Amino acid sequence: MPLSVKICGLSTRETLESALDAGADMVGFVFFSPSPRHLSLETARELGRLVEGRARKVALTVDADDATLRAIIKALRPDVLQLHGHETAGRVTAIKNVFGLEVMKALPVETAADLASVPSYAAAADRILFDAHPPKGATRPGGLGAMFDWHLLENLDLERPFMVSGGLSADNVADAVRITRAGGVDVSSGVERAPGVKDIDMIQKFIRASRTCEELTVR
Repeated sequence: MPLSVKICGLSTRETLESALDAGADMVGFVFFSPSPRHLSLETARELGRLVEGRARKVALTVDADDATLRAIIKALRPDVLQLHGHETAGRVTAIKNVFGLEVMKALPVETAADLASVPSYAAAADRILFDAHPPKGATRPGGLGAMFDWHLLENLDLERPFMVSGGLSADNVADAVRITRAGGVDVSSGVERAPGVKDIDMIQKFIRASRTCEELTVR
């Protein structure tokens, strides 16, 4: 089964084109001001126009209200809304109902206990993204380069498609897919030479490495 590869936190035309040319399935744009990858609506509008028909556009938000989501959707015209905050399952359902877009909910994982909420979120979201739990005191929920124990997902029985994120790179993405059998991988800091500064070579290497392990997926 083809593996969905998402490059998140893109902010320049050059790096976006690199991800698209290398065959990324999804390209992510961050709308969260504490993040070094945060985009203005005008920049998002310009970059979004380059994507049409080449990949799926993902808008990453953190506990955004409807007015903020509406402005982002108008500017970017995303295919997917990625909810990376403390949104409840009820809020996920409400966003789907209001905006009619595919919703991916990010869930932080540190211990097996963190998986207790998965069924309720899986019933509400179209896709689940498992990410590392942010360290204490972190100012943002993701894009920190932190990893979690992939073995926690080893026997996960989930009808919804899911992706893994957190500390991925070209060097370890095959292990992540082999252990979790995830249907997709999501990288941000793992293809950066500095926080928020994407590296073209690293993007291309990550996508190539991801393609070599597609036969490991079962979902």
